Amino acid sequence: MNVISKNSKIKEYLDMKRLFSLLIAITMSVSLFTALTACGPKKKTITVYATSEDFRIENAQKMLDEKFPEYKIKVEYKSTGELAAKLANEGKKTDCDIVLELENTYLESLGDTVAKLDGLPGVDFDAYLPELVPASHRYVPYIRTSCAVVINKKIFTEKKLAVPTCYDDLIKPEYRGLVSMPNPKSSGTGYVFYLNLVNTRGKDKALAYFDALAENLSGAGFTSSGSGPIKALGLGEAAVGLCMTWQAVDAINNGSDYEILYFDEGAPYNTYSSAIISGKETDADIRKVFEYIVTDVTPKDKELFAPEQIYKDKTFTIKNFPSNIRYADMTGVEDTKVKDDLLDAWKY
Repeated sequence: MNVISKNSKIKEYLDMKRLFSLLIAITMSVSLFTALTACGPKKKTITVYATSEDFRIENAQKMLDEKFPEYKIKVEYKSTGELAAKLANEGKKTDCDIVLELENTYLESLGDTVAKLDGLPGVDFDAYLPELVPASHRYVPYIRTSCAVVINKKIFTEKKLAVPTCYDDLIKPEYRGLVSMPNPKSSGTGYVFYLNLVNTRGKDKALAYFDALAENLSGAGFTSSGSGPIKALGLGEAAVGLCMTWQAVDAINNGSDYEILYFDEGAPYNTYSSAIISGKETDADIRKVFEYIVTDVTPKDKELFAPEQIYKDKTFTIKNFPSNIRYADMTGVEDTKVKDDLLDAWKY
């Protein structure tokens, strides 16, 4: 091989090597650019906690995502007890920005962990029924949930039972093993039934009543969950269930042959509200999200799922949902001391 030929091949090799290196560099640059443009700027995270049912949380999440694509809004479920304990333990240092729905009893006990809402955009306490507005103005009504006595009409027909007209009917021998009620120690639904009878009969007589009712309970006794009675009705394990009204309406609208009853004491109920963690109300982005929850998410939740009235001048209707519900005496329902005292006296 002559020198010229050898040098030519060396030059060709070096040219190919440079070209290969250039192609690698271009490929890596394109890949990096693609990755950076795909990721885009990092979205601000806003954390929202709720004790709502899954389908209600899903609706809130969908509405918030559509309204605020510039944020990463996380609407996460926590049980009532879990969320209340988290906020009580963590205080203002919690990762929570907004509470979408939590029982008023616990929100009231949090004190200044939740911010005063006066003057925030979208918050108008005058728009709500006055009995639902807290004196502290630290939370705004989200939902009121009534409870009812619900009967499975098919079982009543099969067993030739008379439809009950009062709570005392439920402790009669013919209802032995046919009644389902949640345990007040683990269920807010059970607790409002308990508190209502304490308010109307006195503590000792109410406790004596529930001792008698325990003899007529189906299954293993008081259910641990508020959804236990409606499930027992559906499985044919109980003829009578002490349930939330919306649960019964949902079952009826899905084909169940149930009847909703309210006795002379009225419908026990509880109220759940929304709040901002103190210090977070100064964040303009969090204020925007909270405003939308108050002005849009809350009324949509009433329209689709829980129509019981919370506003002075705005009402909603859902098929088969009872109208003009007469609410029970729920004095003390938001008092944690009252609740602690009554649960200490509860033996089941």
